[in-house]
Amino acid sequence: MTADNRPRRDDVEIEAHEIVWRGYFRIDRYRVRHRLFRGGWGQPITREVFERGHAAAVLPYDPVRDEVVLLEQFRVAVLGAGAEPWLIEIVAGIIEPGETAEDVARREALEEADCRLTELVPIVNAFTTPGGSSERIAIFCGRIDGQAQGGIHGLAGEGEDIRAFVEPFAAAMDRLAAGEITNLIAVVALQWLALNRENLRRRWLAEHGGDT
Repeated sequence: MTADNRPRRDDVEIEAHEIVWRGYFRIDRYRVRHRLFRGGWGQPITREVFERGHAAAVLPYDPVRDEVVLLEQFRVAVLGAGAEPWLIEIVAGIIEPGETAEDVARREALEEADCRLTELVPIVNAFTTPGGSSERIAIFCGRIDGQAQGGIHGLAGEGEDIRAFVEPFAAAMDRLAAGEITNLIAVVALQWLALNRENLRRRWLAEHGGDT
């Protein structure tokens, strides 16, 4: 352990690692042991890890009209959980080799919502479900200039059927308060915007003369 008595990566021993499933996603199995907070080493543990890569997400926001762009799409995992499988979300996609999170945010905004982003502000780069998945997601707020139109988007070859729609910020927050938005990434982005909206609008409108 380090001088502050906090464990680090070197305080883990990987005894075995194998890929046990490779399909649309991948599942790896690890057998590891690690140092304990009370001292010494723990017993070996075996865990499966869901490997789907890392992702980026963005909440498109128009500071002039005070509007956000949200998405609605089908999610099979939510169906499996016994809930309504169409979720309200924000733009998101997997980071492919050679891409940055910013690249993905801009690309997916065009593909999923027909939005061209003129600036990106980082919100957070965090793990989503570290108890079972390696996925880390970078979330942004993205400025859009010019009125967003919404519509049906997505890549047919990937089975995407995405409804993009424009909503006033206040209406989106009402949805959030009513429990209509259950995608955690969208919740984080909207709550961040609620905390930072006044300063963000002030800066963006000052930089562009108060209009688009």
